[in-house]
Amino acid sequence: MLGTLCTLLTALTCGSAVTVVTQTPAVVTVRKGESATLHCNLGTVTDNTADWYKQISGQTPQYMLEFHQTWSSVKYGSGFSSPKFDSKCSSYTDCSLIINTVEVGDSAVYYCLTWDDTAKEYVSQFGPGTKLFVTDPTLPAPSLTVFPPSREDLSGDSVRVVCVAEDVSSGLADVRWLLGGNPLNSGISTSSTQQQPNGRFRLSSILTIQTADWTSGKDVTCQVTSSGPTASKTISQPDCSD
Repeated sequence: MLGTLCTLLTALTCGSAVTVVTQTPAVVTVRKGESATLHCNLGTVTDNTADWYKQISGQTPQYMLEFHQTWSSVKYGSGFSSPKFDSKCSSYTDCSLIINTVEVGDSAVYYCLTWDDTAKEYVSQFGPGTKLFVTDPTLPAPSLTVFPPSREDLSGDSVRVVCVAEDVSSGLADVRWLLGGNPLNSGISTSSTQQQPNGRFRLSSILTIQTADWTSGKDVTCQVTSSGPTASKTISQPDCSD
């Protein structure tokens, strides 16, 4: 079924689709051993199935299951089964994915998909996805290294600060940057996680800011959150001067 998609996760629409799939909330955080419920609204689709996919960063989405309000049981993809995974629909358009007794390995982005029969052709659409973080307080925090701008960067209008996180506890992680204690929403480029030989993960993130912000001595902070405690590392221009 993946081969029929116009694009995977990079676009929410393709062809002449008119329905809009929405998922709420955008982020779900639960502790290891609890249950997680993810919601999907199929938009203008009134009589169709909700399909669910799991994607770990850098990997191909995995088909999990399919369900329709009128069905007596869920149809599962390879590697997914009851009672760990379940699906319910409260109406023809509102459906949920339930993951029971969650583990750290369940941390991933989950996508809801449906077919839009009202379009002139059959079109598949992914919703925006829901990030599921499964926390385990016994896990260690990631190890962070933050690199200041290069000398070459300092000659221009903007500079780049690099944050490398190692020993991240799961393949799903959030990176936040702060400048002078204030969160930043732009100028950030973060890589996919890559698995290390020890089974944990590694990622890198680049923050681009104005050179004047760096040379003024403002603190630059990288924060990485995964299944374990949040790790934080702060540097500033005076810390890096000769």
